[in-house]
Amino acid sequence: MSKVKKNLVHYQDLIIKIREFFYSRKVTEVKTPSLLLSPSTDVYIDSIEVKVNRNISRPIDLYLHTSPELEMKRLLSKGSGDIFQICQVYRDNEYGSNNSNEFTMLEFYRIDFDMHSLVDEIIDLLKMLGKTDAAIKISYAQAFFEYGNIDILNTDLEDLKKIANSLGLNSDYDWIEDLQTLLFVHLIEPKISQIPICFIYDYPKEQSALAKIDGPIAHRFELYINGVEIANGYEEIQSADEYRDRFNNELYKRKMIEKKKLLVDEEFLRDIKVGLPHCSGVAIGIERLFSSISL
Repeated sequence: MSKVKKNLVHYQDLIIKIREFFYSRKVTEVKTPSLLLSPSTDVYIDSIEVKVNRNISRPIDLYLHTSPELEMKRLLSKGSGDIFQICQVYRDNEYGSNNSNEFTMLEFYRIDFDMHSLVDEIIDLLKMLGKTDAAIKISYAQAFFEYGNIDILNTDLEDLKKIANSLGLNSDYDWIEDLQTLLFVHLIEPKISQIPICFIYDYPKEQSALAKIDGPIAHRFELYINGVEIANGYEEIQSADEYRDRFNNELYKRKMIEKKKLLVDEEFLRDIKVGLPHCSGVAIGIERLFSSISL
């Protein structure tokens, strides 16, 4: 068997095993649209715009989804129950050895799961895929205490700038979350690269994305395998009003850094006006997962 054939077969086996894992747990596979009317509002994720129907005089601007997140949440709000999806996603302005403009994503949502229950299920999935190393769970704050001697939840923007300067890093940032991330990359990621499976959880509230906030923390986690980020998940916010607030905050930040002006996706907010059930969800990069499983 050629190397190419062997690689294709291994990738196929991975996808089959993932599907079997969720089927065995009665999680329903779904397929949602890839072409959307509204782009992502995420500050640091850019949608790819496409114009369709030009030759039939009905031109319209659409956007390739950067993840199936919002479309799956529409289903959750309508009573879909536990769901998963494996699909291609598309992002503009991506570059690097671990980044691509197109990649495959596994995204799933579990009803009545808190963040830690979802982490435990991901560990079960990894074991089923043959990744049996012990999983280490460490909070964001604990990681900074242990590896950087920094009380990250109680250190303000100006003090973080001083720390960055002392490390020879650029400190010209307006938002504390950017400096937190910069220091995480330089101080924490090199340490956790020695850990086969590491979950970092309870991020600062400034990095909440669409996760529930509890005091100074957001119920969000990321999975690293040998230092490479594989997954990003959280316990989901539920009300349409809170989604509106988060979207508006993202749009404000995009405006401040002179990114393309966007609008809140009003159709999405109307579709989830009844709210989401209590649930947690996660997005996993399949190519990164495949590389880590294949090592």
